[in-house]
Amino acid sequence: MQFGQIRQSSALHPGKILLLVLVYGLIWFGTLNYRHLIPSDEGRYAEMAREMLVTGDWITPRYNGYKYFEKPPLQIWATAVAFQAFGLGEWQARLWTAITGFLTILVIGFTGAKIYNARAGWLGALVLASSPMWIISGHFNSLDMALSAFLMSALCALLLAQTAQSKNVCRNWMWVCWSMMALATLSKGVIGAAIPAMVFVAYSISVWDWKIWTRLHLISGTILFLIITAPWFVLIAQRNPEFLEFFFIHEHLQRFTEDAHSRTGPIYYFVPLLLIGILPWIFQIPGAIAQAWTERKREFSSGWLLVCWFVVIFAFFSVSRSKLPGYIIPVFPALAMLIGARLDRLLGNSNSLHLPWKLQTLGFALLGCVGFFFISEISIQARPDEIEAYAQYVYWVITALIALIIFSVLATWQSARNGLGSILSFAIGLSLCTIIAGTGHETLGRAVSGIDLAQRVKTLIPANADIYSVRMLDHTVPFYLGRTMIMVESPDELEFGVNQEPELWMPTLSAFMERWKEDQSAYALMVPEQYTALQKINFPMQEVDRDSRRVIVKHPDNASSLPQ
Repeated sequence: MQFGQIRQSSALHPGKILLLVLVYGLIWFGTLNYRHLIPSDEGRYAEMAREMLVTGDWITPRYNGYKYFEKPPLQIWATAVAFQAFGLGEWQARLWTAITGFLTILVIGFTGAKIYNARAGWLGALVLASSPMWIISGHFNSLDMALSAFLMSALCALLLAQTAQSKNVCRNWMWVCWSMMALATLSKGVIGAAIPAMVFVAYSISVWDWKIWTRLHLISGTILFLIITAPWFVLIAQRNPEFLEFFFIHEHLQRFTEDAHSRTGPIYYFVPLLLIGILPWIFQIPGAIAQAWTERKREFSSGWLLVCWFVVIFAFFSVSRSKLPGYIIPVFPALAMLIGARLDRLLGNSNSLHLPWKLQTLGFALLGCVGFFFISEISIQARPDEIEAYAQYVYWVITALIALIIFSVLATWQSARNGLGSILSFAIGLSLCTIIAGTGHETLGRAVSGIDLAQRVKTLIPANADIYSVRMLDHTVPFYLGRTMIMVESPDELEFGVNQEPELWMPTLSAFMERWKEDQSAYALMVPEQYTALQKINFPMQEVDRDSRRVIVKHPDNASSLPQ
């Protein structure tokens, strides 16, 4: 089905689709700067990029001044370039994540149109664009979105290669596939190549098709992969001999097999995240998988490969000893393509949807109404100083629920006469609900971010003064101050870095206290409880400023310089 057929079956045509893409793009990118950065990923990766830009060292990543080898540097490079081009700021820190997330939606639409039909591609893109976890991840500065984008681009290139009509086209798309795997590897490590390999093995076994491996262009693809990835790995290993063991053994093997990072969870850890992550379309998943199952015996089954992608990634991270919510983000684009094909079949030639769809859309309208009865639960975990912020967030939640209700009711009304319009209305409602609720989180996240404290004290701290981080690692204040800090006693996730350069930190509180006596111009950051404990032993310090989570102090000899 081409776009002309879509025009006949609904009010949508290419011009209106382009307009929707532009409007969605404005909303997608226009909300990047509303929220301040929050711990831990957002502040960490923004600060790493700032330090890379300031030091001019584009090979050895550092965090808070210490070597930080947990992840490859592609996103740090991209963010540092954004900082250099546009200055330091929240939207610049999230730009790479937003770009990769938005482009993946377009890639899904293009690939779905090629391997299924134009309407299925459009619907797949619509599904992904309205999936809550994809929207949130696209507006959050972490590595998982870029990894997912490049992994999915590799999968899409593979699908296009294996359905190509000529050997040259197949070869070119496979080279794109290998390039995307290389970029995924530079985004988050060897998982960028391991996941596609595991999926392809699972697919080959499940359909018992081994001839397909001859069409992967393994030799030329591997060479291309190494051309892209090897230079950085070689350079960093030359400059830092300790890198290889830490990166490949500790950060990959031990992370999967041991509780090295205290990020454990039950085997069903990702089930609720999957349900919430693709919430509006969860009821289409069983039918989409069943549809792919019936097509798996073809010479090459795109749908079954997408199912294998979903199952392998979900199972792999479910049995892993290390679990974080972002790990399963790569499954959502694959599910979106499957669901797009399923919705296309449900629409058929009549462009109408029947009772199950009506019940689904009406159910979400009722779900939005039920949400109003739980508004009071939002502030149940609020600290005394956060009650006002939670009260403000209630208005954002109310607005999000209203959007969900209005568009779900509209989708129910449209379902019989304009199925494609009904799906679009439903997607708009869920997208707006997620974006509004996510953007409004600034009312809660501002205190967590430390931006207000940093702005108040930034001009008070001399440029040459040392700042100590006492028994804590704050993930946002270094970025907002534009300063690194000397760790004291508790290195947190910087343990590897302080072990490599022990002269750059204070291993005990006693050592810090001795250094404090000598360093008359020093400042220190600590939690309020630590400040109280030091007060009780008459530690010589003068409070500069504080918020609910942090206290900044200086040597009392400089008390006369404090503002009155």
